[in-house]
Amino acid sequence: MEILSPAGNVEKLKYAYIYGADAAYIGIRNFSLRQKADNFSDEEYKIIRAIKGDKKLYGALNIYFHEGDLDALDANLDYIGNYPFDAFIISDIGIVRKLQQKFPNTELHLSTQANCTNSEAVKMYRDMGFTRVVLARETSLKEIERIKTTVPDVELECFIHGAMCLAYSGRCFLSSWMAGRSGNQGQCSHSCRWDYSLKGEMVLEEAKRPGEYYPIYEGDGFTSILSSKDICMIDHLKELRDAGVDSLKIEGRMKSIYYTAIVTRAYKKAVDALASNEDITGYKEELQKVSHREFSTGFYFGKEDIEKPTEKSYLRQFIFMGMIGKKVGENTWELLVKNQIRPGETLEFIGPDILYIEDSEYIIFDEDGNAVDQADHGKVYTINTLAAVEEGFILRKKASKTEECPQA
Repeated sequence: MEILSPAGNVEKLKYAYIYGADAAYIGIRNFSLRQKADNFSDEEYKIIRAIKGDKKLYGALNIYFHEGDLDALDANLDYIGNYPFDAFIISDIGIVRKLQQKFPNTELHLSTQANCTNSEAVKMYRDMGFTRVVLARETSLKEIERIKTTVPDVELECFIHGAMCLAYSGRCFLSSWMAGRSGNQGQCSHSCRWDYSLKGEMVLEEAKRPGEYYPIYEGDGFTSILSSKDICMIDHLKELRDAGVDSLKIEGRMKSIYYTAIVTRAYKKAVDALASNEDITGYKEELQKVSHREFSTGFYFGKEDIEKPTEKSYLRQFIFMGMIGKKVGENTWELLVKNQIRPGETLEFIGPDILYIEDSEYIIFDEDGNAVDQADHGKVYTINTLAAVEEGFILRKKASKTEECPQA
């Protein structure tokens, strides 16, 4: 099964590939459902061509297009053609013929936003030219198996890790209603994750909007505003394989390099272990060390678990500190700092095939070669360490305590 990882910018794309992704998906600015991700523009396609190698790359053009958006797409088709895309991920059927005419050799993948949940729909999309369907997240394993048996010539892709949405396949108007930002146009404000308190019996107040009240309507014991649990299928890859899933998709283009690397590595090791029976317990446990909400198995085995809202925000046990760059001397490497590092504190160095290595004896130098007692984001440093690190290793440290944080 393909491991498909998210990449919100060039750095994340590079680390997705380094840590085991067979393919990655990115968004083109203004046409992707994650407009708050950096997405891609200008001449970044030149860098992408250099790092892609023999990996796959899919471009998300998955907003729902209004008339003005169609005009903008027409104006950008030549630019989009600069990217080495193996497939386009789309929701809106209105752009199918445009893409087929302009890019006849590029595959079409149906976005999960199109809500495909049955074999007859898959047949229809196949006949339109789609080679892969990203099934709606509400599809169960039994349904996936039936779809694959009925339409074996279409690849099936499923989300297996990351955030879930309270709305059906993400078709939500809550953000548009409360913040004036449409989730269906790539501007979701994640209103379902905000903190609310009850005011009286029938209204809700969000923490950062005092005095703005929203009515609550209850039915069968559930309110209309919920924050869903994250999905984690690391222990059920055999069931996914046996059901006929071709591609395992990780959610998170807006999340950090650390998230992308650790989650990608864990699932790559888990897929490989299906054939080798290697013990990868340590790599699976690493998923707990990436900030996350409560885990669930989504809709794959039923809907009882995912229908219960999470009662916690993202939980974080470790802090992402930076990355190891190119080697510049004996035991000395470029240091790309993401959060302030103070020499003497214990760091863990993580590699694609190295669970982690602890070190507190390292020395950090500034660009003039002077040892420093703290390293800050945005400045040039090197690090000297006896740990067996390589370019592309990631640095983290334990948080003083498990804490809640706004995102992974």
